[in-house]
Amino acid sequence: MDMKTSVDNLRVDGARLWASLMELAAIGATPKGGVCRLTLTDLDKQGRDLVLGWARAAGMTVTIDKIGNGFMRRAGRDNSRPPIVTGSHIDTQPTGGKFDGNYGVLAGIEVVRTLNEHGIETEAPIEVAFWTNEEGSRFVPVMMGSGVFAKAFTLEHAYAAKDTEGKTVKGELERIGYIGTEEPGAHPIGAYFETHIEQGPVLEDHDKTIGVVGGVLGIRWYDCTVTGMEAHAGPTPMALRKDALQVATKLMQEVVACAHRHPPHGRGTVGMVQVHPNSRNVIPGRVKFSIDLRNASDALCDAMDADIRGVAERLTKETGLPIAIELVSHYPAQPFHPECIGSVAKATAKLGYSNMPCVSGAGHDAVYMARLAPAGMIFIPCKDGISHNEIEDAKPEHITAGCNVLLHAMLEHAGVVGLANPANPARG
Repeated sequence: MDMKTSVDNLRVDGARLWASLMELAAIGATPKGGVCRLTLTDLDKQGRDLVLGWARAAGMTVTIDKIGNGFMRRAGRDNSRPPIVTGSHIDTQPTGGKFDGNYGVLAGIEVVRTLNEHGIETEAPIEVAFWTNEEGSRFVPVMMGSGVFAKAFTLEHAYAAKDTEGKTVKGELERIGYIGTEEPGAHPIGAYFETHIEQGPVLEDHDKTIGVVGGVLGIRWYDCTVTGMEAHAGPTPMALRKDALQVATKLMQEVVACAHRHPPHGRGTVGMVQVHPNSRNVIPGRVKFSIDLRNASDALCDAMDADIRGVAERLTKETGLPIAIELVSHYPAQPFHPECIGSVAKATAKLGYSNMPCVSGAGHDAVYMARLAPAGMIFIPCKDGISHNEIEDAKPEHITAGCNVLLHAMLEHAGVVGLANPANPARG
């Protein structure tokens, strides 16, 4: 069997990957079957220690930077080349599951174990990363470690972030022994791949095993205020009312309609509503509510912005009630690199898995990595599309499939030099 055939037939050990996921999930396990392992807690330290122990056992060297991001390196033939990196995070939500983030890190460890087992030497080094505080459930901003790495915000800003008890990120990093010496962002990356459960229902609904992720949706968050006038619900005739809630509900319906007007990836959500004075027999005089608009490109997000503002202007003309729409947060859409998308699609086809193109509606560390290097993502289904929930679940065969795709996508970028001595993890 020639080397190409040997590499093409390479597959990960799905049972070993699953066992590692379950072992990590035992740290912070909840009675309902989920995981609560908040960032920079003692449990997070235990999780980090376990993962780094696995990496060292696989012959990998470890670097920790000043925000606590971890990089586990398997040397290549040419170590002057930037590494091909994969990774995610191991912190969880308070009601988190076993797979969100954790899968992406341990899939990377399994790729290295598989290469060691079969004696595969790569041209470029391969690295597995875990990023600090992706979830943002204890400290904000979210995706903190990768954001500092990509210079989206400063290390000082991240260090100063406090939890509800007033404890700082810097203090907690020092306490658990994970404040490293490397400057965030000083670590080169040749290409970046991230495997993840979809966290939505699309793949399961289409009965597909692999999602070839083209990018991450752009997000626009707004506060909208409709101003009317409070009045008694009994004596005030319908024609003479200035009912802020009735106008607001029309605009809320238009938020959803706006998403339908910008398919296939338009999203429109109203998730928070405040009614003043919120009294049973008073006509509402002011309504404040949130608007969440998302789409696959900044141009489409701009179009949705113009759409909803146009509707608000029309409603004001029709009713006489002022409507103020304030943009409060903005995350640009992040397309992934065509070469990385192509590598994922090529690997998926070679392996014979059912697949479909898709987008990510949620943020991931890959968003920030895509600003620095070619990046791509691999999605697998999760049961009922549920995540950030203790009942989050994924099938072992899908876990294995996503990792196999990761293996072959990374090898395409890292380059296979040849076959060394199998089962020899000593790479330096």
